[in-house]
Amino acid sequence: MTDLAAILLLIVISAVFAMSEIAMAAARKIKLQVKADEGSLKAQSVLNLQEKPGAFFAMIQIALNAIAILGGIIGEAALTPYIAELVSYFYQGEYLENVSFVLSFICITALFILFADLLPKRIAMIMPESVAIIFVTPMRWVTIALSPFVAVFNSLTNLFLRICKLPSERVDIVTTEDIVATMEAGAEHGSLQQQEYQLIENVFELENRTLASVMTPRDQIIYFDLEEASEQVTQKIIDNPHNHFLVCSQNLDNLKGIVDCKDILRLVLKGEPATVNSDILDTDVFYLPETLSLSDALNAFKLASQPCAVVVNEYGVIVGLVTVKDLLSSFMAQLITPLDEELIIKRDNNSWLIDGLTPISDVAKVLSLDEFPDKNQYETIAGFILYKLKRLPKKTDYVIYAGYKFEVIDLQNVRIEQILVSPVK
Repeated sequence: MTDLAAILLLIVISAVFAMSEIAMAAARKIKLQVKADEGSLKAQSVLNLQEKPGAFFAMIQIALNAIAILGGIIGEAALTPYIAELVSYFYQGEYLENVSFVLSFICITALFILFADLLPKRIAMIMPESVAIIFVTPMRWVTIALSPFVAVFNSLTNLFLRICKLPSERVDIVTTEDIVATMEAGAEHGSLQQQEYQLIENVFELENRTLASVMTPRDQIIYFDLEEASEQVTQKIIDNPHNHFLVCSQNLDNLKGIVDCKDILRLVLKGEPATVNSDILDTDVFYLPETLSLSDALNAFKLASQPCAVVVNEYGVIVGLVTVKDLLSSFMAQLITPLDEELIIKRDNNSWLIDGLTPISDVAKVLSLDEFPDKNQYETIAGFILYKLKRLPKKTDYVIYAGYKFEVIDLQNVRIEQILVSPVK
């Protein structure tokens, strides 16, 4: 009975070491850091152990191998007599001892595999952080107790790693891809709403998209001329109810300033004509380069406290106009954009009507594409068409990519207005 008790004790000890090994390796740094920030000293100990795991894993392997050897020695002597007595009821030949030994070996091996290996490791994989926090303190004591053996084997391991030019310590760097993957898993599980997941995913794209993907292009900018009559100014405001308008002299390249519609409204309420004069003209125009990322643009707006910015290219030519709302729409999308302003309209299960100015990243999401080729060469789906055609398009011109047909169905002069996307049969 003493031998059987020893076997059970070895199985329990082996299970603890197996659980500790898997838990330390599988415990997620983000969850442990949250617990550590809340004041958990054991969580911080697990983090410290993960940064330098060499001594810990050396101790684990020493302990597990020693237990396995000891279990084999004790197990055969512990179970063989009982198994021999049981087998003797069915067989009493000359091979009784050999048969009993084989059956004893199989039983001991099965017990260790099931209760000292598979079951504890499954438990550790299910809740790695909790298991790691529970066993981190006793594992540190065992490491100290076996420190001479640990030092020798750990040094030899580090030596071989240096010879193979491999890192000897674990380096945990949480990347954008890791965060997005975690959020995607949360969205699939239901702990994170799909809308929240899309919003956070869009935020991470702010650094990869430039102002050209969200700005109002030059040919669509509505501006006032200094020489315009009151009726023309009034009609422009009625047709295009914006908060701010650019003010130019004859053309857009001769920009004079910006005007707030509220100032024009005050003039009208006073009975004066709706004209632009120097009293209401703000000559402090905010400029941004078109190559600026959306993230940098948001920071620039925060510092400048301006409602809109004029976007210029490297030659100083005005190429567009961008507002804070445009930047917010780039990642908040349907939360602040009315349905009648949607750039992508699903016609049926197999086709989409897409505005030419739609950012290429939005099109990739809708079509479930990883990415478009040479995406650094363009910002919009219209730019993709131009890039692939290598010429100005005509109606019904199309491009086939990734199993989809991108067909130009509407043009405004030389600008692509709408594209019909459908799968290629």
